[in-house]
Amino acid sequence: MKLIPTAIPEVWVIEPKVFGDERGFFYESYNRRVLAELGLEGEFVQDNHSRSVKDVLRGLHYQIQHAQGKLVRVISGEVFDVAVDLRKSSPSFGKWVSATLSAENKRMLWIPPGFAHGFLTISESAEFLYKSSDYWHPEHERCIVWDDPDLAIAWPLSGEPQLAAKDKAGARLTDAEVYP
Repeated sequence: MKLIPTAIPEVWVIEPKVFGDERGFFYESYNRRVLAELGLEGEFVQDNHSRSVKDVLRGLHYQIQHAQGKLVRVISGEVFDVAVDLRKSSPSFGKWVSATLSAENKRMLWIPPGFAHGFLTISESAEFLYKSSDYWHPEHERCIVWDDPDLAIAWPLSGEPQLAAKDKAGARLTDAEVYP
């Protein structure tokens, strides 16, 4: 596996070593020992799988207590994935980074605790998998609105996004609960 830095030092794109031939391919999508050797320590307690159609935008989600680190990847289709730093003490507070994740490029994104996360499906559909470092606690879930002008995320929209009710009702960063 190879780590590719982003503009926020704690967020990493992970590129697995893919072994392929005329029969198909094989790669390790997760190896705790290898990631620890690369400096990404983490215990994962939950795996999640979602499927979304084109222009579905999910996020920007986080848990104010029981903050989750996430290792995310796409096994079908393509998404535009975003992490927003919500750590008030961080020099990158309020900044965001993105990565295009697809079944084709097989890249993953590590989003540490203290960040909001969201993604936009840019293919006809996409299946999205992620490992979480803490369990889902709905009572602690929060949402930053996807189109917050202070964040100015450059979502590659082809039209209006399809949003869940909770994502439409997200808070602006200036009004949101954030981490110390």
